[in-house]
Amino acid sequence: MSRIGNAPIVIPEGVTPTVSGQDVTIKGPKGELTFRAHDDVAVKMEDGKLVLSARSQSQRARQIWPTNRTRVYNMVVGVTEGYMKKLEIKGVGYRANLQGKDLVLALGFSHEVRYPVPSDVKLEVVKQTAITITGIDKQRVGQVAAEIREFRKPEPYKGKGIRYADEYIVLKEGKKK
Repeated sequence: MSRIGNAPIVIPEGVTPTVSGQDVTIKGPKGELTFRAHDDVAVKMEDGKLVLSARSQSQRARQIWPTNRTRVYNMVVGVTEGYMKKLEIKGVGYRANLQGKDLVLALGFSHEVRYPVPSDVKLEVVKQTAITITGIDKQRVGQVAAEIREFRKPEPYKGKGIRYADEYIVLKEGKKK
């Protein structure tokens, strides 16, 4: 049995879950998220808690059941607290700023890189070398952070590029004379 899948999801105050068939909708102070559970997973409300269980003992059902439970739990956390990713920009002349609804990055290319900010994510340039991405959907926040990081990944010799704030880059040793 799955330890993750067995744990019920406690619903905090101010959050209202709605279960209709396989669709789970979570409304909270920060917004509303919807998720469609896999057909092999049963979703029920019991005593103010959301309980997910496998409908059968097939391998696929046992694999997808804890994953679906985690996705629903992440939705509950998202509508109450939200999610945040921080990016740092390292390198001489590398910087970021917001122009309207676009993030403009100077990353050492012959041109500026423009990234249109999605409507479901909030982007903030704290200083020219620090970007904060916030939102209620954990997957979207992580995806936007990964797309921005992809423009100039940290290189292994000097560490120049865009990195996550908590990321450690293992630097290689350069040429020796």
